[in-house]
Amino acid sequence: MSEQVNTADLYDERGEELESVAVQFQNLGGHTHFSGPVRTIRCFEDNALVKTVLSTPGEGAVLVIDGQGSLRTALMGDMIAESAVANGWSGVVINGAVRDREALARLPLGVKALGSNPKKSAKTGVGEVDVQLVIDRVRIQPGVMIFCDPDGILVER
Repeated sequence: MSEQVNTADLYDERGEELESVAVQFQNLGGHTHFSGPVRTIRCFEDNALVKTVLSTPGEGAVLVIDGQGSLRTALMGDMIAESAVANGWSGVVINGAVRDREALARLPLGVKALGSNPKKSAKTGVGEVDVQLVIDRVRIQPGVMIFCDPDGILVER
């Protein structure tokens, strides 16, 4: 999405239509403001589905990955993030870890994650795609709009 949306202003305008995720995600991508329709993945310390989904046309979507908060392995690094950029994804929100922080910061992609770990994840493909997620008691359905900036994350109800 080319227009920069500030979440505080958006909340002031549409607060009753939005849920705010209180988890303090770090901003790790080259774009600090990003938004789009949600796609989802639920996985645990395995990023095969992340790689597969981000290698498909993103059409401005934001991939929300519930890695169940694990910081033991990275669910995305620079190569998968470069694939996301090449395929037109707006951003990625990871309830888990990434790696290659410095490279991610140079990419034209929004990236929010809990932190980083250089350790690679498993590649077995265990997980689910396009399922409802709940992060910080906020229900995140595939297809709803998500808005991210340095202030936080808003999700349409």
